Amino acid sequence: MSGTRSDDGKKEAQVEGGGLYLEDGQCDSGIGCSRSLHGQLGDGEPRSPSAPGAPLDRGPDPPCIGKEGTDASLETEERLDSSYGSSSLVESLRGLEKAPEKEEEERLRQQLLETFPFVSEDGDTLLHLAIIHSMPSVALCCIAQLPMEVLEIQNDLFQTPLHLSVYLEQASVVQELVLKGVNRALQDRNGNTPLHLACEQQSLECAQLLLLWEPVFGKPLESRRALQDLQLQNWQGLTCLHISTLKGNLQLMALLVKNGADINVQDGTSGKTPLHLAVENHDEIAVRHLLQMGAQVDARMYNGCTPLHLAVGRKDATIAAILCHSGADTLLRNMEDETAQDLADGNVDILTLLPFDDLKISGKPVVCSS
Repeated sequence: MSGTRSDDGKKEAQVEGGGLYLEDGQCDSGIGCSRSLHGQLGDGEPRSPSAPGAPLDRGPDPPCIGKEGTDASLETEERLDSSYGSSSLVESLRGLEKAPEKEEEERLRQQLLETFPFVSEDGDTLLHLAIIHSMPSVALCCIAQLPMEVLEIQNDLFQTPLHLSVYLEQASVVQELVLKGVNRALQDRNGNTPLHLACEQQSLECAQLLLLWEPVFGKPLESRRALQDLQLQNWQGLTCLHISTLKGNLQLMALLVKNGADINVQDGTSGKTPLHLAVENHDEIAVRHLLQMGAQVDARMYNGCTPLHLAVGRKDATIAAILCHSGADTLLRNMEDETAQDLADGNVDILTLLPFDDLKISGKPVVCSS
């Protein structure tokens, strides 16, 4: 162990394993990373293997769990991975990984009750840290012993233990938290509920657990305080169905609609429905899937554009044909008084799908088509 001097003059000790411990026995908690959770996944972030075109290997950096810096440069500064509290507390936590004997259960419960009031400088509780450091046995023990108000504590990024377990795809921890009855509607600093994160991660298993209301393995739910609001938007105005559509995950889309998600829900910024987003992504399969599930083919954005306006404007003749064959009204006008034909801009492949509307009688178009 070698001594170092920190910026604020406190003496620190570098220990094997990477942690920096201050004199008072505290240390920074969380895991090193160059970014925090975002509303949308960026390049290199972990994705489900089921994601179309997603890389199968995960990047070396786990999700960042810590305070948001006041300087932009702090967002990309990596922090040391460290444990929580003193070395003696870490050793006691590792002891919890072993299944407790019956005679030790009360002792472990008392030990947990003594340590749970501690909150790290990042607002992480003992349960947050057990999830962060991939110690599911400790996490499950905490869930079984700690009171409900502790299980729902949000850290400085407004992440509950449920947010973290979903983001890190620890399904066993997600299941126990859901069965315990924790609030599933709490939002993190980006407005994401745990279900939003499951859709971003494309974790079908976690999404199924979060939508669960029936008892599993004979374990009844202790609370149903937080009915899942599938129309709830994050701070980018996106619902879970919008996110799963952007990811092109047909299984998640079907799961959400089956559980009550509005298939024609509009986002909070431009009024796009999932069908609009699928058209924008040139996702022919998702477009067909949404139409088969009952999506409104002529749904309008706030500016009056239909999915057909978007398909024609993007010169996507294939999707334009799908929409036309599904009954899209080719003569609808947006707020700029444009029909889909006006946006075709001489594209022959698209113009063959659309009737001419330049002949009018009493102000009404006379449709002439081949």
